[in-house]
Amino acid sequence: MTRILVTGASGLLGLNFALRYHADHQVSGVVHRNPLNNPPFQQIVADLSDAETLQAVLDQSEPEVVLHCAALANVDECEHDPQRAYQVNVALPAGLARLAARHGFRLVHLSTDAVFDGQRGDYTEEDTPNPLSVYARTKWQAEQQVLETCPQALVARVNFYGWSLSGQRSLGEFFYYNLKQGRAVKGFTDVIFCPLEATQLADLLLRLVEKGAAGLYHVVSSECQSKYAFGVSIARRFGLDESLIEPVSVMEGGLVARRSPNLRLRTDKLAAALGEPPPGQAAALDRFYQLFLAGYPQQIRSLADGRVA
Repeated sequence: MTRILVTGASGLLGLNFALRYHADHQVSGVVHRNPLNNPPFQQIVADLSDAETLQAVLDQSEPEVVLHCAALANVDECEHDPQRAYQVNVALPAGLARLAARHGFRLVHLSTDAVFDGQRGDYTEEDTPNPLSVYARTKWQAEQQVLETCPQALVARVNFYGWSLSGQRSLGEFFYYNLKQGRAVKGFTDVIFCPLEATQLADLLLRLVEKGAAGLYHVVSSECQSKYAFGVSIARRFGLDESLIEPVSVMEGGLVARRSPNLRLRTDKLAAALGEPPPGQAAALDRFYQLFLAGYPQQIRSLADGRVA
């Protein structure tokens, strides 16, 4: 049983990881603005941007592994407040890396596929990023600082979806809940991505830690698709009306920050480390759907409103 500290434990990946592995490992979850109601793992309410608080949390939990999921992930919000984006997305993981190098715990830092400009796709870990937004720039800065300070850290570039505390944290939920209510939505035909389902991502990250992997990895699906095609696949799997999804260009989306059009990432390095390729899109969607059938969205939402799942 490994002592694992998860930051951002009320967020999409942090919560899915903690719920999936709390029974097999000693999991502690740090939350800040969104405390959970009676989670089945130890909850620590703290603002990790304060250096003394960060050290106190580490002293309390004595982790062997820190899964750092906490981030300011709203891309447009980062454009409006770049100073806060830097503090949360760069300064905090850099501080964690210094402590990991000093104390010897394994640090897993989550980055993003958006560090690339998406002009050509098919990116490997050796390609030089060219971030287009404040969010992407801060995530790339964090990658560099973490690995310079703590080369034994694992930095994972990711893209994922799943069931969340608010029901509004992932593209999968966006399509499902809007289509369920009969609301028309837009689907970008010219934005390509390779998302994993959140619990699948949790599985791959833990496997990499157990194998002693360090350095930079693309931890995404082995297959990619447009966001429009992704929405259509959600509609078809859940028996919803795909005609409600309007195929449009990202230029028609009314977004504040620039988005990268082709975020097709190569996963050869990941496949070599795991001994097999990561899941494809059908497997990811199947996991998302099977969790739905098992009542998982309601279980997660109960942690926000206090109902017993």
